[in-house]
Amino acid sequence: MAYSTIIKPSDYMNTKLYTGSGSAQSITGVGMAPDWSWLKGGTNDHLLFNKVTGVTKYTRTNTADAQSTDAAGLTAFDSDGFTLGSSSSANDSGTVYASWNWKANGLGSSNTDGSINSTYTSANTTSKCSIVTYTGTGSNATVGHGLGVVPESIWVKCTSTGGEDWMVYHTVLGGTHYLTLNTTAGDNSGGEVIWNDTVPTSSVFSIGTNGKVNGSGRTYIAYVFAGVKAYSKFSNYFGNGNNDGTFVYTGFKPGWLMIKNAAESGDQWQMNDNKRGYNGGIQTYYADSGEASTSTDAIDLLSNGFKMRNNSGARNNSGVQYVYWAFASNPFTANVDGGLPVTAR
Repeated sequence: MAYSTIIKPSDYMNTKLYTGSGSAQSITGVGMAPDWSWLKGGTNDHLLFNKVTGVTKYTRTNTADAQSTDAAGLTAFDSDGFTLGSSSSANDSGTVYASWNWKANGLGSSNTDGSINSTYTSANTTSKCSIVTYTGTGSNATVGHGLGVVPESIWVKCTSTGGEDWMVYHTVLGGTHYLTLNTTAGDNSGGEVIWNDTVPTSSVFSIGTNGKVNGSGRTYIAYVFAGVKAYSKFSNYFGNGNNDGTFVYTGFKPGWLMIKNAAESGDQWQMNDNKRGYNGGIQTYYADSGEASTSTDAIDLLSNGFKMRNNSGARNNSGVQYVYWAFASNPFTANVDGGLPVTAR
């Protein structure tokens, strides 16, 4: 895990709720100028917008569709949020949306560290998050991510051709395995070589010849992450099958959390944040589905980690391995170098 000096996690990742109006509106209160935003409300698709591919272009985590354009969707990234047009997907009147927002480094520039020169690599070397776009060659290759440390998770989506799943690398599973963000499949180490059976380095990640990550002439987007003390963590835990479930230490109070059953197929990608309910009634979205959120008592977000509160197979089957992605709302102490404890709500 990388070590840095992030004192205020919301300067780099923050959740903002808003209510759709059906007409153009500015969403403020994000607390920073985001470079990419993930929007989800009601039964609408999950929409990912970013500065690198252009603000009106988006991909959806719950489908294998190619990148789409909506001139009335997210129309601008602003100093404290973003502006929406009249799109019913991103701004449906009366629908409550969650927006999950990350700061990278603007448009970025081409990175030449790999055998493929990226079109753009927008890398935030403090929060260890980058957005990378590139064109595939159809031959085993490497792509520069710009983080300066070894990535712990990579999400890749083909933007030019529909029907190609999201490919997810997680450090716990390694370079011969992958998960599929838009499906409920578990850890896969089958015949498809995605990461060229190679773990990433501090400068590049590897891709095989599979069309999901490296088809000749196809375009791709990658979101790349590494852990930062008191801000983000990408790791695993094993369920205990008990209503008094597993406690997972992160070293911070999670503000955003995604969990996937890596060992078994059929369980959805569980998404929670600290803005949609509280312990005993937290709302859950599913990254692989456009379905509406459901209220759950399955998990508590605590001052220094999270704890399972039932034996749900999606989070807490006995002896089953789960992987997770967590970003902080607060570090465990108010100052990373030693400060007052942050208490759970």
